[in-house]
Amino acid sequence: MKALLALEDGRTFTCRSFTGPGETSGEAVFNTSMTGYQEVLTDPSYRGQMVTMTYPLIGNYGVNPDDVESGRIQVAGFIVREYQPFHSNYKATESLADYLKAQGIMGVDELDTRALTRHLRIHGALRSVMSTHDLHPESLVKKARMSRSMVGCDLVQEVTCQRAYRWKDNAPEIIDTPLTAGQDLFRHRGSRKAVVAFDFGIKYNIIRCLEAAGCEVIVVPATTSAETVKTLNPDGVFLSNGPGDPEPLSYAIDTVKNLIDYRPLFGICLGHQILSLAFGGKTYKLKFGHRGGNQPVQNMFTKKVEITSQNHGFAADIHSLEGKDLDVFHMNLNDNTVEGLKHRKLPVFGVQYHPEASPGPHDAAYLFDEFAKMMKTC
Repeated sequence: MKALLALEDGRTFTCRSFTGPGETSGEAVFNTSMTGYQEVLTDPSYRGQMVTMTYPLIGNYGVNPDDVESGRIQVAGFIVREYQPFHSNYKATESLADYLKAQGIMGVDELDTRALTRHLRIHGALRSVMSTHDLHPESLVKKARMSRSMVGCDLVQEVTCQRAYRWKDNAPEIIDTPLTAGQDLFRHRGSRKAVVAFDFGIKYNIIRCLEAAGCEVIVVPATTSAETVKTLNPDGVFLSNGPGDPEPLSYAIDTVKNLIDYRPLFGICLGHQILSLAFGGKTYKLKFGHRGGNQPVQNMFTKKVEITSQNHGFAADIHSLEGKDLDVFHMNLNDNTVEGLKHRKLPVFGVQYHPEASPGPHDAAYLFDEFAKMMKTC
């Protein structure tokens, strides 16, 4: 079925929908991972975005219920060079097209993803619309210009959980007891470190990695207050990844300010940005962002270089963090942006990238153990 992708700057791309008729809008971005498209599709950090995969053949291993990173597909649309309808993998339970169609997500192929990626690298991430209904370039470009911008938009409210939950049998288990009940909701206190994790768009594999490091995790909604967290009496607090601009999240920033000197804090991606803002820093939008599993990052303490998985469009402003007792923990070797911060006096640190991977390399998986050690010594 013929389709058209239009960008806000007037550039258009002809393509074909492999999921049937539809029309959708979002910020056009690209991901350089060679595998892991199902994890990309279900990563809440992609909320409101149309993801272009730079690897040319997508769909060849289908999808399965084990490789999801949240309870649903999160992307606004999916763009590939060539869709493979005949999947072959022992874990596969359905095709990528059927998976997308079942959740009402539009997917297109036969699009020059190389040209689109080059365009986005030069001009930056752009608002976009793709459609099978409207194939008129001028009309679709106008729709793209009228679609919402990532800047100033609180997307966390669209992806955070509505009720707190535990992780049981590789799936969320809702906690029926009110968090303010005053009883101990951690079932393994003493044998495992109790961690409260804020869900700003948390990936399931983060919870798995925390548990593998010896933690018991209770995930709470993004709007949970500092007072409620203190009622749970955790050994540590985790700030998750999530979508969009961190600066509109005043509720989360204020909460983190009240938790900075309470227990050890560890933030990933959006959680790292919120941590930076809580210390009085600033953030800014990157031109085209970092998305993929091949980003080189240097640990400024050990000088070792780690290949990391990343997915973010905003970054902490290094100049705004001067005088905040924060050391740059990691640095991106491609563009020298801040990839990690560690406090000089308090047990607080955060990284911009994704040490849990899914998909991606596992060079930085040690950070979950570092957080566990921090809780043992504080």
